[in-house]
Amino acid sequence: MASSPRRGPYICGIDAAMDVLSGKWKGLILWELEAHGVRRFAELRRGLPGVSEKMLTQHLREMEQDGLVHREVYAEVPPRVEYSLTEHGRTLNAALAPLGAWGSDRIRRERSELVEHADAAAMPRP
Repeated sequence: MASSPRRGPYICGIDAAMDVLSGKWKGLILWELEAHGVRRFAELRRGLPGVSEKMLTQHLREMEQDGLVHREVYAEVPPRVEYSLTEHGRTLNAALAPLGAWGSDRIRRERSELVEHADAAAMPRP
């Protein structure tokens, strides 16, 4: 079972923001859902090479608890589950855009290797 969100007390706004972004994959899950709008679990997993099923499940549950991700379960056989960003998740993505620009600049400055991702071209560049 995923741990419940911390919900404060917080030292500052950055502390509160990092509380919902804790974990390696959450920012990338936001990025993937922004690129596609709606994704099934397997599609998210394919879009995030290296994430384990357990970690993706845990992060999605936490993000749903934090109001960032909407989980829609369809009564079908087999069951179909789709994930999408909530308005709250979209505002967090917008807030992360300057951080993404800073990271892109760092990649160039440090001459770091950038992993090719099929959907990278679909994402807006700052």
